[in-house]
Amino acid sequence: MAETDKNTRILELHTMLTRGECLRKKDLAQRFGVTEKSIQRDIEDLRDFFTRSGEPRVLAYDAKERAYVLRADKALALTNSEVLAVAKILLESRSMVKDEMFPILDKLVRCCTPKESLKQVQSLIANEKFHYVEPHHGKAFVERLWVLGTAVEKQRVLEIAYHRTHKNDTVTRRIQPVGILFSEYYFYLAAFIEGIDKQECFDNPEDKSPTIYRVDKIEKLKVTAEHFSVPYKDRFQEGEMRKRIQFMYGGELQRIRFAYTGPSIEAVLDRLPTAKIEKQTENGWICTAEVFGKGIDMWLKSQEPYVRLL
Repeated sequence: MAETDKNTRILELHTMLTRGECLRKKDLAQRFGVTEKSIQRDIEDLRDFFTRSGEPRVLAYDAKERAYVLRADKALALTNSEVLAVAKILLESRSMVKDEMFPILDKLVRCCTPKESLKQVQSLIANEKFHYVEPHHGKAFVERLWVLGTAVEKQRVLEIAYHRTHKNDTVTRRIQPVGILFSEYYFYLAAFIEGIDKQECFDNPEDKSPTIYRVDKIEKLKVTAEHFSVPYKDRFQEGEMRKRIQFMYGGELQRIRFAYTGPSIEAVLDRLPTAKIEKQTENGWICTAEVFGKGIDMWLKSQEPYVRLL
């Protein structure tokens, strides 16, 4: 066949590698009408490209296959076990519509090597993908997460239209975004409201914690050119708040003390990361915990009759 130009060959070889195929010099030389030395130079160029691009994969020679293959760089890439674990967590989260969830899963699974491992992980998650139930809101929002995250980092004021579930209405707000959180199927934005009468609108006007917004319920979003500043000592820390907030209900910080008589104290300690065992009794445990807001009431009710406030 006629000789194929170098750029076309490089692109086709790159495509073959990313599909998990092997590169054999003799076969490729015949396919493209060039010498094996030309193919070897193409392979070296691709190897250099993968090294310089920061890709978590390297182009290596597989003696068993007698071919060049794309392998995960062990220093950068996820192991096959890690890929499977993350894929399972994503599916169980049910946090995104299929059009956003499945491409992420597919990209993640393609990190598996060799090809047999990729097929094995695909098989292990295939049933869950087939029966995947999307969140009922049916909205795509992943791109918006990046916009919100950038606004948090750059401390940019946002203007939003937000649909409130409990009142079934839409309100407009100017807010100062300070963090993004995830809990039980939904992503949330933590933000302080500008220009609101706390005495009129808040159950507790003295509450200094941020308001919590479900990201999928933000109907309109505008990032303004205005900046806000928060002193370092007062900066919002998602990790600390996440340990203390239940069901994403805002509210003031409170300390609770309770008796637990159920079968698994580990489940309680995992559900309430700030919980500490004060002492063990004949019937169970006495614990304390720091929590934000009213969401803890829902959890306490769900644990009856094993949990009793003291």
